[in-house]
Amino acid sequence: MGYTQSEYFVSGTASAYTNVGALDTDGVWTVAAGETAPYKTRILVYRPAKRHQFNRTVIVEWLNVSGGLDAAPDWIMAHTELIRHGYAWVGVSAQFVGVEGGPGIGGLPSMGLKPTDPNRYGSLSHPGDSFSYDILSQVGAAIREPGTIPALQDLTIRRLIAVGESQSAFRLVTYINALEPIHGMFDGYLVHSRGESPAALSQSPQVSIPVPGQVLIRTDLQVPVLTFQTETDLTLLGSFRIRQPDTDLIRLWEVAGTAHADSYTTVAGPTDQGDDPSVTNVIFTTEPVPGLITCDVPINSGPQHVVLKAAIHALERWVRRGKPPAPAPLLDVVTDPAITIQRDPLGNALGGIRTPWVDVPVATHSGGGQVGSILCLLFGSSIPLDPTTLDQLYPTHRSYMQAFRKSTREAVRQRHIRGRDARLMRKAAKASNIGD
Repeated sequence: MGYTQSEYFVSGTASAYTNVGALDTDGVWTVAAGETAPYKTRILVYRPAKRHQFNRTVIVEWLNVSGGLDAAPDWIMAHTELIRHGYAWVGVSAQFVGVEGGPGIGGLPSMGLKPTDPNRYGSLSHPGDSFSYDILSQVGAAIREPGTIPALQDLTIRRLIAVGESQSAFRLVTYINALEPIHGMFDGYLVHSRGESPAALSQSPQVSIPVPGQVLIRTDLQVPVLTFQTETDLTLLGSFRIRQPDTDLIRLWEVAGTAHADSYTTVAGPTDQGDDPSVTNVIFTTEPVPGLITCDVPINSGPQHVVLKAAIHALERWVRRGKPPAPAPLLDVVTDPAITIQRDPLGNALGGIRTPWVDVPVATHSGGGQVGSILCLLFGSSIPLDPTTLDQLYPTHRSYMQAFRKSTREAVRQRHIRGRDARLMRKAAKASNIGD
């Protein structure tokens, strides 16, 4: 299926917001529009080249700026699912750093649009992150309005789903609690890798309006929210402390063997065409960003991207049909003396959403296991099992394949892995030398 890419500048006047009453931990917030400012930002649009291949759902991603530039981690992790099933995708440069520039975490250089390419992006202007929430709403309104965005004007759009990962998820939680009741702009939300606290409602240079250190997603919403969490998010980012029971419109997925970021995000994912079985293999690399970052042990190479694709499918189906996915098992966690995920004798997590990565392992996959910079800590670890252990687990290749097929079938049955990905995984496992 062919896809097209377009880029547009979007301008207008955005509002910052102030709270009306306390911002409590339950997320049931009331806000009002306050200071206004002009803005001009950028959006990216990916869509099926042929109109009849569009599935009438647009994924709107709040681009992540943690690295000092606009990045699209959810597009990278889920793009093969989106392309296979005819989604359109819009990436929104909602934050100041993505447009104007600013340092990334861990000392990463600033690579904002304007300083990187002033000839192309010099006319852009971002008034600050206090206005980011309204910018997202205005982009959503533009997508819904026929003819406003040329690349979408021939499409019949029925559903808008907002997604955001990491820092973008922090901001999306604040958006859901503060603005969703006002605008009702989106038909569903995927909150991917949030911490215990969301982003501030307003910040410098506007009046600072912080939020509590631990905040739930409000439970009086009219649209579904699926929160997708890795091991790192529960421990390092503290999201275990805001674990939220499922409701008719809230689901929580915690995935065993995953880290906040991983090798697929930066190494394999950007070139994945969706038909190469080897992409599902475990990669052992200590360089999450080759040439820029080197970690002490191999970074995580777990199943995050595969399960995320199933999560997007489940959320879209939920939005379209009104039927939520079944409740998912949560990771086994103890809290004394610290938040710790329980592990099997091989070091893989107990509980949570299961896949062959942890049930038929060739490595110990963890959201932790790193030391040093915050970037390496976020990338977790995948440590290969030694040959003796592998021989004990899988005395023959046939025994390995029997266990692998059983685990994969169960994950597909639970709707935590898509069938197309399961087929690629089985091909890769069959081509391996495990048990030989």
